[in-house]
Amino acid sequence: MVVALGQIAFVSYLSARREIGLAVPSLVPKFGQAKTYDLGNVTLIGSYRPSQQNTFTGRLTRRIFHSVFRTARKVIKNDY
Repeated sequence: MVVALGQIAFVSYLSARREIGLAVPSLVPKFGQAKTYDLGNVTLIGSYRPSQQNTFTGRLTRRIFHSVFRTARKVIKNDY
């Protein structure tokens, strides 16, 4: 399971997968807050990064950020 903090991390992770020969869906996943994608051998979860801009504007609150990791915990529990 991978939690990508920010769009750059999200896109970079997908690019790295492609570079090392791992599958990336033909319809490339789009970054979004708490968007979850099953990539076969890993689940990718997107989240805004905890920057001043994202937190001061309310785009990312403590509650929203914690919800991403609650989702990640559920994914981990289902995988084991």
